[in-house]
Amino acid sequence: MTSSNATHSASGEVVRCQVDIQESDFDIASLQAWLLSGSAGEGAIATFTGYVRVDKGSANFQCMELEHYPGMTQDSIGAIVNKAAERWPIITARVVHRVGRLYPGDQIVWVGVSSAHRGAAFSACEYIMDYLKAEAPLWKKEYSAEGECWVDAKESDSKRADRWAGDSTD
Repeated sequence: MTSSNATHSASGEVVRCQVDIQESDFDIASLQAWLLSGSAGEGAIATFTGYVRVDKGSANFQCMELEHYPGMTQDSIGAIVNKAAERWPIITARVVHRVGRLYPGDQIVWVGVSSAHRGAAFSACEYIMDYLKAEAPLWKKEYSAEGECWVDAKESDSKRADRWAGDSTD
């Protein structure tokens, strides 16, 4: 499921944004190409790609399953992207998050931001990822040789997002 919108950046420019929630894998090169608006104003692109990993001490981990509420998840992540655009002068932003069953080594999330300058691109990308981990309505269940269990949100994710509170010129 995809949602696209345009919002305004901290500099007042129109920002092209897109959020994709999907079961299928994604191609990083094509996503990065999408970030280029065609205006030649991009001086920097910052991206983050997250992968399914096995935590140390979880030798019996087999896979995980991510569930979401269609529409609600896109809207929630879209709001996070819009808040980033209000804080930094970004040109484009895109988030792809996979749902369904995923195995160790699978790509799970991709966040990309373009801006005229690297500082804004880095900060906006990190902000989006931090809030996505802390606030996006996604639920994770892990499967192992012992069975299955739902995974609670991590306090460390909320703390990372909390550090952005306050000054809008981070």
